Amino acid sequence: MTEARPPFPPFDEVSARQKVQAAEDAWNTCDPHRVSLAYTPDSVWRNRDTFVRGREQIVEFLTAKWERELDYALRKSLWSFTEHRIAVRFQYECHDTTGQWWRSYGNELWEFDDNGLMRRREASINDLAISAGARRIFGPRAELERSADFEIPLE
Repeated sequence: MTEARPPFPPFDEVSARQKVQAAEDAWNTCDPHRVSLAYTPDSVWRNRDTFVRGREQIVEFLTAKWERELDYALRKSLWSFTEHRIAVRFQYECHDTTGQWWRSYGNELWEFDDNGLMRRREASINDLAISAGARRIFGPRAELERSADFEIPLE
């Protein structure tokens, strides 16, 4: 049986926004196995300076990530799309084991197969140390905020 993850390409604005929100929702679970199912079995990633191939490595990568990045909360926003590709910008906040809070900003380029599984993900990310009082993201989005764009203030 062929795996499938709707919505399927070719994307229009509505389906691209649905795909972005679904990715945000999955990543906010911090469940590496659940997240990995959105990718092809041989998916290729570049995440910062780390290269990952396949679901097993995705699970390993995300397990280690969420052991370091505590109280992780993410927002993604559609930047652009074509038939089989989506570009997003995102920001997330988390703290490390010392209690230092971080806000990470980035862009991702996604490429999908015909079954709606992501076969390629490239992420460029920058980190900013913040105080706990500077936090803006407190868990998954409320229902009324789903798919809404977010502002990135220039700091």
